[in-house]
Amino acid sequence: MTGSETTAPVTGRSSPDAVKILIAGGFGVGKTTLVGSVSEIAPLRTEEPLSAAGLDVDDLVGIEEKRATTVALDFGRITVSDDLVLYLFGTPGQQRFWFMWNDLALGALGAVVLVDVRRPRSSFAAIDFFEHRGIPFVVAVNGFHGEHPYPVEAVRESLALPDEVPVLLCDARERGSCRDVLIALIDRLIGTARTQLTADTTFRAGEH
Repeated sequence: MTGSETTAPVTGRSSPDAVKILIAGGFGVGKTTLVGSVSEIAPLRTEEPLSAAGLDVDDLVGIEEKRATTVALDFGRITVSDDLVLYLFGTPGQQRFWFMWNDLALGALGAVVLVDVRRPRSSFAAIDFFEHRGIPFVVAVNGFHGEHPYPVEAVRESLALPDEVPVLLCDARERGSCRDVLIALIDRLIGTARTQLTADTTFRAGEH
C-alpha cells in the first residue's frame, strides 16, 4: 500500500439516500424562512435588498414590509432519518427570475409549494410548473403571524387542486411545522412510487 492509499472504515451501515426537494411559491410567501427554519446547517441564501428599480416590477401588495428578496436560490439540508437526507432548494419568487426554475428542478423528486392566503394567485405559477412536469408536490399554507383564516378545503377549492395533492397548514417560522410538511411530501413520494410500481407490474403481467 502506498502512502496515498487509505482504507475506508467498515461501519456496517450504508450512506443515507439524498433526495432533492424544491421549495417554491410566489414572491414573499416565506420560502427563505422555511428553509432557514428547518435546515440543520447554516442555510445558503442569495438575498438582496429590494431597490427602487424593482418597484414597478415586484408586486408588494400585502407584503409592504418586505425588505429583501431571493435572487438565485436558498439551500439547506435536513436529516429525516438514518437513511434519508433532504437537500432543500428554495426558488426565487419574482417572475423575472422564473427562467431559473427549470435548472433548479433538474433531479428534484418532489416539491413544496408555499401559499400565502393573502395573495393566493402568486403561487399559481409554481403549481402549474410542477403539474406540467409531473413532479409530485404538496401545498403548504403559511400562516403569517400564526394565523390561518381559511380551512384546508377552502384553500384547495380556491387553488383548484385535485384530491391527491395534500394541503397542509404550517408556520414557516417553526421547525416542527416545516418538518411535518416535508414528511407529508415524502409520504406522497412513497405513495406515488408504489402506485407506479403496481402499474408497471400489472402492465408487464398483461404482456404474458
